[in-house]
Amino acid sequence: MLALCGLTLAACSLLAPHVEKPTLSVTRIQLLGGSLLQQNLQVTFHVQNPNHRPLPVQGVRAELRVGGDPIASGISSHAFVVPAMGDADFDMTVTADMALGLIKLARRSDAIDYEIAGEVDFDLAFFRTLPFHQSGRFSLDGSGITH
Repeated sequence: MLALCGLTLAACSLLAPHVEKPTLSVTRIQLLGGSLLQQNLQVTFHVQNPNHRPLPVQGVRAELRVGGDPIASGISSHAFVVPAMGDADFDMTVTADMALGLIKLARRSDAIDYEIAGEVDFDLAFFRTLPFHQSGRFSLDGSGITH
């Protein structure tokens, strides 16, 4: 019985495709507008696929932190495909708590340190989610993001 279970597990591991983790990075954060208490930000991500097969993305969940405090979060269920050995950009909107954000921004004059973390959901049998985390600096003078 043990030998049969071992053979079954070995066969499953041979059938499961090896998927290398793609690289995910934030390339832009842009203010879209909102109200006094809540703002919408458009976050642009860049995905690089090191695999010889396309990666079908089903959705993304993300949280933006400034100074360690979560100030924005969002969920995108927009499906797209990252081509094999290729890359793709996609945008998602996150909603920010401006009361906390303004407190954090008031302490900075030129740039803010940020972290963005979350998960990407894939439509693959043996590779369902990819957690990501990136930190960097966002310039308040309009020059953009540095990692």
